[in-house]
Amino acid sequence: EFRGERLMGTADNPNTPPRPQRIISSVIIQNTSPQRVWEAITQPEFTSQYFFGSRVEITEDEPGRLRYLSPDGKEVWGDGAILESDPPRLLVVEWRSLYLPDAAHEPASRVTWQLEPWTDGATKLTVTHDRLEDSPVTAQNVASPRGWSFVLAGLKRVLETGK
Repeated sequence: EFRGERLMGTADNPNTPPRPQRIISSVIIQNTSPQRVWEAITQPEFTSQYFFGSRVEITEDEPGRLRYLSPDGKEVWGDGAILESDPPRLLVVEWRSLYLPDAAHEPASRVTWQLEPWTDGATKLTVTHDRLEDSPVTAQNVASPRGWSFVLAGLKRVLETGK
């Protein structure tokens, strides 16, 4: 798991002093197929069990959107455009932390879910959260012990035990 900052110049001007690029990346191995992991990250009956009770909603309009709704469906906790989708291998979405009042005004960051077949029918899941440079509250929250590591541990538990 990589957590930290990488220095990057800008594409427009390579002579620009490097700016820290905040990236949070987590890798887990799931003892199930990529299709099953895909279903767990894109279907509300799964996300409600491991993602703080939130229910994922994916719209089919163009461009599609991915939203995380509160358990009662009355509040939008997260909302962003689907930037790329290649089931069951890749899902790239904008991320806005609407569940945190101090982060709701921050610009969207990006979350990439990459699924790869692994040995013995397992799946390697890599979740990368980047474009966090202008979203410090979001960055701090998703890097905390109750951030991505907590969510992915819950996902693993649900897929491997059913609970």
